[in-house]
Amino acid sequence: MKPHETAASYDALAHHWNGDDFNRENGIIQHQRALRFSSGSGHAIDVGCGSSGRIIGLLQEAGFTAEGLDISEGMLELARARHPDVTFHHSDVVTWSFPRKYDFISAWDSVWHVPLEHQEAVLRKLCNTLAQHGVMIFASGGVDAPEDGSNPFLEQPLYHAALGIPKILEVIMQEGCICRHLEYDQAHDDDVGKHLYLIIQKA
Repeated sequence: MKPHETAASYDALAHHWNGDDFNRENGIIQHQRALRFSSGSGHAIDVGCGSSGRIIGLLQEAGFTAEGLDISEGMLELARARHPDVTFHHSDVVTWSFPRKYDFISAWDSVWHVPLEHQEAVLRKLCNTLAQHGVMIFASGGVDAPEDGSNPFLEQPLYHAALGIPKILEVIMQEGCICRHLEYDQAHDDDVGKHLYLIIQKA
């Protein structure tokens, strides 16, 4: 799928993440773990922020000035309504230039929609966008080698890609970062290997 096709799918799905059926605790424990490595102040950005606002709210509560980035205007419309005081950027992370260094970056269940051929460049960009001692939480597919594919969600097509654990670790080391935590965090045995997150810190 092309980025504009992913954006169209998320435009159609935006209300799902903003509704009562969505588990707003999704990813919160993992972010709280990542925040323990951070200074708890400065600038933070939620990459692929979506419409729920739950990560934005958590970052604000932790003491950060939070921003959001998303490719879906439908997602951002709902996000702005929930957090009218927050700066939201409508752009594709592949081509977007970050306006500053950030002390905390959330890339939770978002970058895996980036086309596989751009995954490495985006991860390098994110690492380079971290301020000194800045922290990033980065979610990916729990695979050993580069892999991609498409599958539907609520009747909308969605694309996923992952660099694989060895390549992710190689890239973050080359970009002057350290892996502070790596975990498969599936809730069910039949999901083991599908979801992975890392806590990364700029050395």
